[in-house]
Amino acid sequence: MGGARGVGWVAAGLLLGAGACYCIYRLTRRRRRGDRGLVLRPSQSAEDLTDGSYDDVLNAEQLQKLLYLLESTEDPIIIEKALITLGNNAAFSVNQAIIRELGGIPIVGNKINHSNQSIKEKALNALNNLSVNVENQIKIKIYINQVCEDVFSGPLNSAVQLAGLRLLTNMTVTNDHQHMLHSSITDLFQVLLTGNGNTKVQVLKLLLNLSENPAMTEGLLRAQVDASFLSLYDSHVAKEILLRVLTLFQNINNCLKIEGHLAVQPTFTEGSLFFLLYGEECAQKIRALVDHDDAEVKEKVVTIMPKI
Repeated sequence: MGGARGVGWVAAGLLLGAGACYCIYRLTRRRRRGDRGLVLRPSQSAEDLTDGSYDDVLNAEQLQKLLYLLESTEDPIIIEKALITLGNNAAFSVNQAIIRELGGIPIVGNKINHSNQSIKEKALNALNNLSVNVENQIKIKIYINQVCEDVFSGPLNSAVQLAGLRLLTNMTVTNDHQHMLHSSITDLFQVLLTGNGNTKVQVLKLLLNLSENPAMTEGLLRAQVDASFLSLYDSHVAKEILLRVLTLFQNINNCLKIEGHLAVQPTFTEGSLFFLLYGEECAQKIRALVDHDDAEVKEKVVTIMPKI
């Protein structure tokens, strides 16, 4: 007991026969016992490491072994469980840096191209947690184009689409990488208008990030957007969506004011977001919301009203 350390590791083994493959592995984990220091003991199985009852944080040695396993195995079950474990551990800031330093970001990033949709989703979720770290974003940005392709070409409202949208939202919290989405703005509005409630909310979170950056304003206003976008300003729309589309208008208006060009621009063609937001129909819809039942919606409308 005391402060002594004991390490137990059962290496991944491979049993080949009749076309079947069986892989068993164990990780080590650290546990603090009173004030006697840290003691390493044999970890639980892979299944225990990834179930909801396992709440210990893996150390650098364990993460390295997990990354090696993820890189070396082709078993989809093990890959998925390893990605879940890495994703859970990447929620902790200390492990976000450790995984990067161990070369883990490209190992995880390569899995977003996997044909298995569940593995693709888990890889995106892990990258999403890793992307909270600004230094990690520098390495993750190379996957933005692939993530956009998956979001726009994959099944609507799918787990992969939502995971991709969450990652793009995290990657656009700062202005550093927003320019990489310039060519995707029209597609984002298409997903917004065709997706379900959860998808709409996630797209709006991403668009709100872009709308706070004056450098993205022109790109947003140039986007070709179906006229059905204005239906999102109707009073019956869910509050979490309505507040966000009102804030989108507010942010864009504020950026236009900062840039000093509130007049109609020749680059904003008919059918663009500019013509929808600054047309009379949108103004009427926003004015009608002044009588909305929800206090937050009314407050937001009162803030916007002088600007329309």
